[in-house]
Amino acid sequence: MDSINRQQPEHNRKDLSGADAIERVRDGIKKNQSCFFCTSASMSNSESSRPMGALQVDDAGRMWFMSAADSHKNAELATDPQVRLYFQATEHSGFMALEGRATVSRDQAKIEELWSPLMKTWFTEGKEDSRITTIAVQLVSGYYWDNKHGDLVAGAKMAIGAAIGKTLDDSIEGVLRF
Repeated sequence: MDSINRQQPEHNRKDLSGADAIERVRDGIKKNQSCFFCTSASMSNSESSRPMGALQVDDAGRMWFMSAADSHKNAELATDPQVRLYFQATEHSGFMALEGRATVSRDQAKIEELWSPLMKTWFTEGKEDSRITTIAVQLVSGYYWDNKHGDLVAGAKMAIGAAIGKTLDDSIEGVLRF
């Protein structure tokens, strides 16, 4: 372990798998659905990264998004379905880096399930817009960094630790396996 973790008097590592990993991801996107959605192929000047909103994480470990059929992202996924997703829930906590494999679909039942009125901003014809696709990212692995007791407790522990010259870090991190 690196030096900061050796100075940590509390347990700050917990790898998660299966349902526990899925629940960690669900908790993270409840705080902030926005992520950087990064494809392996690039069809534009976006360097294959763009902000996206995660709409759902199902029990099978699939994260769901909506996208336009004619987007660079969908073209990139047709070339290479491997993706990386980067989340940050708050300014100081809730970080996740996830890897998975994306599948694009036009499943109307899933579109209905994921639809919200705000999506009409991008899909002006509503739920029936012919450009709507869903993207299911089957999560494979990832890593998370967070705090155990919320930002307020983490901040207080850091302030006390700084005052007394001792590492009092409320962090928790670990590998995610799905």
